[in-house]
Amino acid sequence: MSGSPASHRLRVGRYAESNRIYLLTANTFGREPIFRDFILGRLVVDQFRKAQDQGYADSLAWVVMPDHFHWLIELHKGSLSELMQRTKSLSTKAVNLRLGHRISLWQQGFHDRALRREEDLVVLARYVVANPLRAGLVKRFGDYPLWDAIWV
Repeated sequence: MSGSPASHRLRVGRYAESNRIYLLTANTFGREPIFRDFILGRLVVDQFRKAQDQGYADSLAWVVMPDHFHWLIELHKGSLSELMQRTKSLSTKAVNLRLGHRISLWQQGFHDRALRREEDLVVLARYVVANPLRAGLVKRFGDYPLWDAIWV
């Protein structure tokens, strides 16, 4: 995780490349399953779409689970830290507005994995969006409402 002091030291000098593909993961604060409420999960999805509309990143695949999300992106401008800070901050504001009170929505930091273009992105995207099935949240792939992938 990028929030711990040790991992922060590991990130010193790390460069996030534009047009590189990354798999990003962020957990809710205390791993609270707040996105069991799909309406609140849609507020996170809105931020994925805004990031794409504003040219920060192309969303290749994503899933919002009850207590975390996975987001496969191609980064276009800014850094991963800026993208995630923006996404988490704006989704927190939207969730707090919807709830009518303030909560701490996200754990500090996030996990990222840079991918090579030759990796099978379709297989990875399918793995990402099949998370709800593997977690036993649904019996059929398409029954879970908070996912998308450009290939599926």
